[in-house]
Amino acid sequence: MQAHPLRLSPGDDLRVTLEAALHTLEEHAAFVIQGIGSLNVAHLRYAGADDPSELRGDLEILTLAGSVSPDGAHLHMSVADASGRVYGGHVTRGCIVRTTAEILLVLLPDHTFAREPDAGTGYPELVIHTEPRGA
Repeated sequence: MQAHPLRLSPGDDLRVTLEAALHTLEEHAAFVIQGIGSLNVAHLRYAGADDPSELRGDLEILTLAGSVSPDGAHLHMSVADASGRVYGGHVTRGCIVRTTAEILLVLLPDHTFAREPDAGTGYPELVIHTEPRGA
């Protein structure tokens, strides 16, 4: 494992930036271990919902975790609004950084992640391949 801390800037799209980071680093598997920071827009898909809900305002990222593959990211996040109400769900594109986001991305150089259709769930699910480097 290789730790790769990231700092996102105002206006960055959280999910798009994390997916781009994996590509830029030329890696094929990573996990977001934790993230904190702030957003002014969050798009979260709640459990069982088909479409994301939009939250606007001063939002604090309380938790952020998930996997990142060349096929995209699977991230979950909890955010609190200015009144302290907490919302959580699946991160979609459109989560826009307000002041900063500080994220610990852990690269897994001996693995390749892919998302493939799973007949049991009906969703593209994580498939893990172990490919030791230098072998």
